[in-house]
Amino acid sequence: MKRVVTIGGGTGSYVVLRGLKEYPLAITAVISMFDSGGSSGVLRDEFGILPPGDIRRALVALSEGKRAEILRELFNYRFENGGTLKGHNFGNLFLAALSSIYGSDIEAIRKASQLLDIKGRALPVSLDNANLHAILEDGTEIVGETNIDIPKHDGNKSIKKVFLDPAATLFAETESAIREANTIVIGPGDPYTSVIPNLLVKGMREALAASPAKKVFVCNLLTKWGETNDCDASDIAEAVLSYSGLKKFDYAICNTAAMDKKLVAAYEKEKKYPILCDDKLSAYADEVITGDFFSEADIARHDSGKIAKIISEL
Repeated sequence: MKRVVTIGGGTGSYVVLRGLKEYPLAITAVISMFDSGGSSGVLRDEFGILPPGDIRRALVALSEGKRAEILRELFNYRFENGGTLKGHNFGNLFLAALSSIYGSDIEAIRKASQLLDIKGRALPVSLDNANLHAILEDGTEIVGETNIDIPKHDGNKSIKKVFLDPAATLFAETESAIREANTIVIGPGDPYTSVIPNLLVKGMREALAASPAKKVFVCNLLTKWGETNDCDASDIAEAVLSYSGLKKFDYAICNTAAMDKKLVAAYEKEKKYPILCDDKLSAYADEVITGDFFSEADIARHDSGKIAKIISEL
């Protein structure tokens, strides 16, 4: 069975994993653990655990079995009322409880994996508690993933560099999965807050270089204000490559299907715009795969089935 590793976090990884689990593949989801906002950030600060939000999404995406739909609904449930519980996600609280019961974050993830009957594995990129920092074009330093993701600063200023402080080291089981993979999928996801943070971990560049796997880059559908303003597909691919240590991707997957004009207009209000799959992308990948990978939904999201079919055939 072919071994596929995905590297990312957030909704991007969730969408890819939902599709990949329908194929006869040995899946390992490698997830960023540097979130600092929302329910995850509160639990990280109050209980000293790794932020559970992104790993929870991966677990839910890979869940199978008769109880899968009920458990997915439960793990995704967010309390809208209740004072101290307001804003918290049940799955995040559940992982926090498991961490306390079993004494470690990784054991909490393993027990949740059993309960959700997931196909494959969901692994943290690191077990170290680190914060994401960004240096903007004017030299301003932004501290914390959530402050980069939701800018309180001038989001028109471009990001020149991101780094982790303190440094974090690649989790040993994650390193083995990368080195033994047949295919490694990087993205989609917010480049500087979901994807690149994984590449900042000590040991990641070496693991990617040593892996014989085909490296596949999946480009985002929309730009992100404060991260990828005015960026084309090639700009994002170049940025991700620069942190990965790789010279080129083997494949780059880029959507070229047009979005509904009303949907585009709605996202423009959030300063998000469709990403152009430009000719320069071929400078960063041996083969560029274009086509309709867009989900026919009222949000801009990759279609799980379409994107997984392409990846499974590589």
